[in-house]
Amino acid sequence: MPRLKDKYTNEVVDQLKQDLNCDNVMAIPRVNKIVVNIGIGEAIKNSKALDAAIADLTAITGQKPISIKSSKSISQFGLRKGDTVGVKVTLRGNRMWEFLDKLVSVVLPRIREFNGVSNRAWDGRGNYTLGLNDQTVFPEIEFDKVDKVRGLEICINTSATTDEAGRQLLTRLGMPFSKD
Repeated sequence: MPRLKDKYTNEVVDQLKQDLNCDNVMAIPRVNKIVVNIGIGEAIKNSKALDAAIADLTAITGQKPISIKSSKSISQFGLRKGDTVGVKVTLRGNRMWEFLDKLVSVVLPRIREFNGVSNRAWDGRGNYTLGLNDQTVFPEIEFDKVDKVRGLEICINTSATTDEAGRQLLTRLGMPFSKD
């Protein structure tokens, strides 16, 4: 069992039950899935960018990504309907818990001048989205082999119905929120 999942079942559930005054165990918030995606606008002109992004995302998550196709054509960008504009991975189960543990304990502390993640990235329904400017903060990425620094987006989907319940869940799991 992943370390963070063990912490959730043995400690966090009891703490959240008290904090949120939940009578029903099923009402306690939990992490449902984590979606990691990289947008690749330059893939239209450079097919190697797509291959590099797929390799990076596979190394980071341990799972093969699917490609995101454009839904319509935009002539100003030279974009046609069906062109690949990004790649994404949806993590569930043990891979999700291992990724979240790695994100909280290894990746975020490696960011230069890190003061915590923003408190403003909630969607109103208990889900949190985090953007990283650089994929090289992940230990699986070798800095020498990176052709271009790409940002990525991490969306943590929870069963919480409010942002405050989601914030308490992620805080208990070790997410370092900033003081602002």
